[in-house]
Amino acid sequence: MAAQILIHRAVIDELLTHARSEPSVECCGLLAGRDGIITTVFRTKNALASATAYEIAPMELFELFRRMREEYLDHLGIYHSHPVGENAPSRSDIAQAHYPETPYFIISPRPETIRSVRAFSISDGRVEELEIVLVLA
Repeated sequence: MAAQILIHRAVIDELLTHARSEPSVECCGLLAGRDGIITTVFRTKNALASATAYEIAPMELFELFRRMREEYLDHLGIYHSHPVGENAPSRSDIAQAHYPETPYFIISPRPETIRSVRAFSISDGRVEELEIVLVLA
């Protein structure tokens, strides 16, 4: 059985809203929370402004990690969207997965997608899909 990720329903809704508000580029951001439950979305700007790649600018990343510390939140995930194609890790997603202990969420903004939000563990080139468990706020 796959490892589980606990996440508030409102976070899922926010991820979908973000992805659908930027349908022509990969949206991206960080996820945080406490006690292993993801409760907070930190939207970021895609510094690449690309439909097939994303990058969070180093200064923005630094500021978000500082803010998490100030708010006593744990970094619990990284997310981005795939405006085209399947919401599974691409070769570049796997190559650029520099946080092996952190789940990677990939969102599909397309309404016809059956599982619009998926989560993955990516470590040393290995990918494992994680089970998303919704927690009520």
